[in-house]
Amino acid sequence: MQSNNPVLTRYEKKPTGFYEEGRSAFAAASGQAPSAPQTTTPAGAPPTTPEDFATITAAGGLRVTLNDVVVKCAIMFAIVVAFAFVGWNLISALPVMMLPALIVATVLGIVNAVKKNVSPALMIIFAVFEGLMLGGISNFYNAYASGNGWDGVVLQAVVATMTTFGVMLLLYMTGVIKVTKRFTQILLVAGVSYLVLALASMVASFFGVGGGWGFYGVDGIGIIISIVGVALAALFLALDFEAIKQGIAMGLPERESWRMAFGLLVTLVWLYLEFLRLLSIFSGRE
Repeated sequence: MQSNNPVLTRYEKKPTGFYEEGRSAFAAASGQAPSAPQTTTPAGAPPTTPEDFATITAAGGLRVTLNDVVVKCAIMFAIVVAFAFVGWNLISALPVMMLPALIVATVLGIVNAVKKNVSPALMIIFAVFEGLMLGGISNFYNAYASGNGWDGVVLQAVVATMTTFGVMLLLYMTGVIKVTKRFTQILLVAGVSYLVLALASMVASFFGVGGGWGFYGVDGIGIIISIVGVALAALFLALDFEAIKQGIAMGLPERESWRMAFGLLVTLVWLYLEFLRLLSIFSGRE
């Protein structure tokens, strides 16, 4: 299967290499010559016979399934939500903790994204600091919006995020949105461009542009940029769905479910923050 997701491109040339290496190691340890497994299961399909499970177990683990991804997502999201409550109170009392939480979450996010071998421990630690950071940022936006007479901005952002997730999943599953190679390339270019714009906005905010909000605080322009950010984050969900679909079809190792859950978590956090900022900007206009 040709992958359209950059996270999975390293598996394209040799999608069965994981199992071939495992069979060779198993054969060497037992003094036998490596041979092709006897199986009736088509490539990319879940194991269904005892021979399939024996081969995969010898290779070091089972293939990833949708249930694996769902469980890992549930674990990581539960950790993020739990520590978001901690971050809400901790960073409110000690604002100085916001910067370390942000730095650690960013560094761990980059490490988990580029690390060749999946580390569940690092994924969990990332979720902890991501939750702390998210709680602190949510508290800040909530205080800002409340000061402008707009209550419940955090809950509204959560509802908007979950609704968008459901809509995008429906559009992807019904084929309304198709993740093609061209779609991926355009979206990645747009995502990088938006990141550059966001960094430029942050630098501009240090010089008082937009009342300290950077380009997002410039009347009219800030709302447009925020809407673009929401749209991009929503479309990136389609890439996550495609990555999960392709990973399962390619028969990747079960541990890759952590990476899939990580990718989905990062995109949803991004989408939530974009909604949070957009609603806060509206509160300022009110």
